[in-house]
Amino acid sequence: MAHAADKAVLVDAFTTVRAQSERLCEPLVVEDYGVQPMADASPPKWHLAHTSWFFETFLLKPCLAGYSEFHPAFEMLFNSYYNGVGNPFPRLRRGHLSRPSVAEVYDYRHHVDEAMVKLLESAEPDIETRATLGLHHEQQHQELLLTDIKFNFGHNPLYPVYQSATVAAESEVGSLTFIDHQGGLVEIGADPAGNSTSRSDFRFDNECPRHRVYLAPFALADRVITCEEYLAFMADGGYRTFSLWLSDGWTWVQGQNIQAPLYWTEGDDGWLEYRLSGLMPVGGPNPVTHVSYYEADAFARWAGYRLPSEAEWEVVAASEMADDVAGGGNFLESGHFHPVPRQGKRMQLFGDVWEWTASPYTPYPGYAPLPGALGEYNGKFMSNQQVLRGGSCVTAASHMRATYRNFFYPPDRWQFTGIRLAKNGG
Repeated sequence: MAHAADKAVLVDAFTTVRAQSERLCEPLVVEDYGVQPMADASPPKWHLAHTSWFFETFLLKPCLAGYSEFHPAFEMLFNSYYNGVGNPFPRLRRGHLSRPSVAEVYDYRHHVDEAMVKLLESAEPDIETRATLGLHHEQQHQELLLTDIKFNFGHNPLYPVYQSATVAAESEVGSLTFIDHQGGLVEIGADPAGNSTSRSDFRFDNECPRHRVYLAPFALADRVITCEEYLAFMADGGYRTFSLWLSDGWTWVQGQNIQAPLYWTEGDDGWLEYRLSGLMPVGGPNPVTHVSYYEADAFARWAGYRLPSEAEWEVVAASEMADDVAGGGNFLESGHFHPVPRQGKRMQLFGDVWEWTASPYTPYPGYAPLPGALGEYNGKFMSNQQVLRGGSCVTAASHMRATYRNFFYPPDRWQFTGIRLAKNGG
């Protein structure tokens, strides 16, 4: 049985994470809560309810004696994709749900919170482990909440301001340099045997098991690509040069008439980009963000380099060169929801943009999903997606780590995605 001090830490973590979701919604008006701006996004109201559904479904119903569910229909309405739990409400129709009301969703959250605190105060280790998974699941949805709000606001001709922010002074970034790595037989991935209820030791099942990989000598860029560098790619006809693009990427560019990163628009005085703080001039030294895998790959070809593999990225991130895993570029707490250059960070691998890698999202050797319905969390999506690493400016600092494997489809770019280059060594 866990010690009382450990339980208190978990209760505090639970209340902190849950409060953060509601804090992120404070700038919204009631009309914002129900908008589903595209198929891959969800309304804010749905995110708030689904994260509560997770705790109710996987902890309260099976583990808390006498628990009374808030509403029996919520089991279906706010199930995302867990077929082992029931038949989810269609994803494409989440924005059609005018009811439950926003007020009812907040009542649902508080009902779940009260019961969860009671459960956690008497929790066994198995419950604590599952609750910790639920907290990281909610942090993922906090990130989705912000990116989905941005997609909604960024496609509104009014360009609404989600939250005002002081525009960071543009600072110089050094010329792109590469850090050599000798390669060889290396280990990547998390060790499942080291799992614990501590959030700092948390890892998703797709990060396991730790295993050996052979790497040829390589070098990794010391920073991500800036807007200024990406503008040079655009000016040189990058979007019009078919030889730079993968076949699927060229079809995507032509079919969607892609001419710039998402949220960029050309004005009379140059390029502007929508940020959560409103429409702003494109910041030259700022990391370029909201680019697809296709765009990242095409830029790398144009620059004469390539994208790193996830193993290359991780072995560098886990080394002493990458000392900023604590999230020095994370702006969730400061309210600055845009990546900016950071002086004094040698690699700046965490807290700016999710970095596309050349690695497909597939299982590690010996991978085993969690038992039961929770096994649907990661494993079922290991098809046709690319791995991203690092964490962005809207990723919670406590959620980032060197082994984290994010994954999206090649055309996706509504997340804060960017580019880090690599090259062969030796």
